[in-house]
Amino acid sequence: MNGRAAPSGVISSWDLSIGVDGPGTRFVVFTGGCPLRCLYCQNPETWRMRDGRRVTVDEVMAEAAKYRRFIEVAGGGVTISGGEPLLQPAFTGELLRRCRALGLHTALDTSGLLGARAGDALLADTDLVLLDVKSWDPATYRRVTGGPVEPTLRFARRLAELGRPTWVRFVLVPGLTDDPGNVEGLARFVAGLGNVERVDVLPFHRLATAKYERLGLRFPLDGVEPPDQALLDRVHAQFRAHGVTSV
Repeated sequence: MNGRAAPSGVISSWDLSIGVDGPGTRFVVFTGGCPLRCLYCQNPETWRMRDGRRVTVDEVMAEAAKYRRFIEVAGGGVTISGGEPLLQPAFTGELLRRCRALGLHTALDTSGLLGARAGDALLADTDLVLLDVKSWDPATYRRVTGGPVEPTLRFARRLAELGRPTWVRFVLVPGLTDDPGNVEGLARFVAGLGNVERVDVLPFHRLATAKYERLGLRFPLDGVEPPDQALLDRVHAQFRAHGVTSV
């Protein structure tokens, strides 16, 4: 850091996870603040930075160090999630740099909306990008998130140009993101990138409903049922038809 103090940042929490935030057991940092308002968001407590707490990079690294041996044995690493980590690019970049310097596998979980804020150095310190593509169709994307899809697609193309390993994550919501044309468009796009190792098709669920209630919020999709097996099979088949691995 050339003698400068490491940047601090705002986080909501940190936790350990297995199998959902990258390979192996992960130490996951949930940053505070997000510019999107996804209808199915599972972490509404991360929306506003003022609701989080400010920490230094050293504090986060000290916590991660407690689990370093366990993480290494379990073939895991550290994932910076949120909220939206690229809302705080200096903080996120320094965390990734420090983790990679320790030999820990690093992952960045992002919507890609703020991908332009991710410098090449930050991405060079990222072993895996978990790119959340909420929808291919622009109108559906805006309905789901309140924002535009093009910045995410532009970021995906940049990741491909840089050869950064990427997992695309797609939440399957009946009646919202499940349109065959929407899935087809995403499958065709992903197949043409060349750096996407897999697509995680994440079935919509309502597990965050109680969290919304505690925050005095209404869960927007409270009446929507999770996708059934037939719908999941159809969507996986669409990705496979384009040579894309989906799980």
